Amino acid sequence: MKGEKGKVMVTTRKTPRATAKAPQARKAAAASAKAPAAKAPPAKATAPKTGDAASLTLPLRNLKAEKVGEVTLPEEIFGVPFRRHLVWEVVKQIRAREHRGTHKTKVRSEVSGSGKKPFKQKHTGRARQGGGRPPIHRHGGTVFGPRPHSYDLKVNAKAKKAALRCVLSEKARGNQVVLLDTLQLGSHRTKDFAGVLAKLGVEGKALVLDRKDNLNLSRAAANNPKVIALDVLGLNAYDALNAGTLVFSADALRAAIEVLA
Repeated sequence: MKGEKGKVMVTTRKTPRATAKAPQARKAAAASAKAPAAKAPPAKATAPKTGDAASLTLPLRNLKAEKVGEVTLPEEIFGVPFRRHLVWEVVKQIRAREHRGTHKTKVRSEVSGSGKKPFKQKHTGRARQGGGRPPIHRHGGTVFGPRPHSYDLKVNAKAKKAALRCVLSEKARGNQVVLLDTLQLGSHRTKDFAGVLAKLGVEGKALVLDRKDNLNLSRAAANNPKVIALDVLGLNAYDALNAGTLVFSADALRAAIEVLA
């Protein structure tokens, strides 16, 4: 069919069969869209594998490294899986808290010097100046320098306890926990206490946990750079993770279990 100026115009018509099938296809698509999707069967939750009962039973020794009994550690404290990100968050908060945050520089209003204009504003051929204390001058103030502030981060108490349980469980799985019936030393000499640790097979960095009223233990460990004596109530995830071996007294272990249970 020819239109104006010799242009050919083509027109198409739908066949009866195509027009008849189109409404049916639309109805089928609408019905499939309204139909509820088939629910997948719920996945079975599998509990993380923890240490068995045999690994949670440790020998109880005396200061002569003699076995005097056995202690079964509670699985909810010494048998939980290691949660790496949780421990990282708690250690980050502990390390950040150690920053004192007292760094400070003086701004132009705090440095010594006069605020008098050194020369007149115009007709000197020099750049205009408003005083001797601006940052562009020698001995002037500092721009955007450090200011005193706190580095402390917010971590919940439950998260701190959970991270400590993770670290204690990891130490127990690695056979890095030593249990003693008592840590009441006969003297405060560092050499004597080092001999006790050598008998127990403790090498490298050790964290000895007892109550704070044990003065002989505190004095004996103070001069040993690889040994730290700490009150068990002040134990945190970073100290436990940083130590190679954890040495608990029976009283300290009971206190730790009571707090973390």
